[in-house]
Amino acid sequence: DQYGEEYYSFVNGQHTTHGGTHLTAFREALVRTLREFYKKDFDPSDIRASIIGALSLRIQNPVFESQTKTRLGSTDMRPDGPTVRIFINDFIKRELDNYLHQNPDASASLLKRIMQSERERKDMAGIKKLANQRAKKANLHNKKLRDCKVHLNDEKADEEKRLNSTIFITEGDSASGSITKARDVYTQAVFSLRGKPLNTFGMKKKVVYENEEFNLLQHALNIEDGLENLRYNQVVVSTDADVDGMHIRLLILTFFLQFFPDLVRNGHMYILDTPLFRVRNKKETHYCYNKEEKRTAIEKLGSNPEITRFKGLGEISPGEFGLFIGQSMRLEPVIIRGKTSVK
Repeated sequence: DQYGEEYYSFVNGQHTTHGGTHLTAFREALVRTLREFYKKDFDPSDIRASIIGALSLRIQNPVFESQTKTRLGSTDMRPDGPTVRIFINDFIKRELDNYLHQNPDASASLLKRIMQSERERKDMAGIKKLANQRAKKANLHNKKLRDCKVHLNDEKADEEKRLNSTIFITEGDSASGSITKARDVYTQAVFSLRGKPLNTFGMKKKVVYENEEFNLLQHALNIEDGLENLRYNQVVVSTDADVDGMHIRLLILTFFLQFFPDLVRNGHMYILDTPLFRVRNKKETHYCYNKEEKRTAIEKLGSNPEITRFKGLGEISPGEFGLFIGQSMRLEPVIIRGKTSVK
């Protein structure tokens, strides 16, 4: 994650995926130690940008904030011992400070990276301000977004509807038109791309603000400052199954993996699976997602059924599309496996 923070924390061997007091202390200690070492009051975000950290702690009788033991609540290492905060701060102060003094090349490289993050943050401040002003005006009449009525961050709304909140990211007007007419207006929104989006691999985050389409997309999702107020539980990439569609799908996924990987890590990203074939006679219609299903349908319907190959989402009528984004909707989750790098 080029701009975020990635941590792996453990307590007595238990993977605390949601952090807790030990991780909070670690993040604070890191900032405090580096500020003192470099004798400069760097912004915490500049110090921790791009960090990948692992923390393993042994605590006597740990207390967790949930039954799943994913977040540490203990404030003390042991009943008669130091607090978790003091213990970790002293350890980081001693070990990291010693390492930086003994490895001048590493300390110089780290300082260079922190100062680069500082420059980029300050350079981007003006870009973000202008882009956000444009986005606020555009959102009033955002032709790219066909919004739904219930969102994930609507705390007063029905929980089932909130969890069903979905935004389909489509290519072109024809595909978005079919989905828009077929969708559930309460829980399904549609965001339409012009065509092939920009390839953002290796780019700086300022492109999110400089590119109008990406900026409107992040505002539609409400993820500029994190996932706390994400508006849709499911972000679904909906492109054609041909070569161009696959390319657009890859470009969209690259954008999210490059700048918003937590959206993927937290299980919000999906690919819409749509049928490639329609096999029918006068009595029955079968929608087939692969050649094997097509063969099965042909055998079931007997001789000379009508076979249609869908070349794109725009060829599917709104009435038929409603079948594919309703109760029987097929979604393939986008998963980052294990230690797979988003780069």
